[in-house]
Amino acid sequence: MATDAHSGTNGTPADEPLYVDGEQHLDDVVTDHDVVLVDFYADWCGPCQMLEPVLETLAEETDAVIAKVDVDEHQLLAGDYGVRGVPTILLFADGEQVEQHVGVLPEDRLRGLIDEYTE
Repeated sequence: MATDAHSGTNGTPADEPLYVDGEQHLDDVVTDHDVVLVDFYADWCGPCQMLEPVLETLAEETDAVIAKVDVDEHQLLAGDYGVRGVPTILLFADGEQVEQHVGVLPEDRLRGLIDEYTE
């Protein structure tokens, strides 16, 4: 089930990943929250599927908002952020992009990136 555009608003992180429905939605999520980890993914991508339970755990256990962008549905948005492969992880802190990583990162590495900007 996809989470609607209003979940986790007012600086309160959502406890499950938010599915982004376009550029304005992503802009709103990044603006409304201190730390946002964005997963650019594709349903057909095996590594993306491996990353899914990790992102669900991080959404439940960290103060970051986990946002997901389907690159097949939002090709222009992916292009705007220079996404060339999936999964691509972007991290935003205080409205600014601070990290970008291509490929699957282990949970402890992702948690460390989030913790670096939430402390």
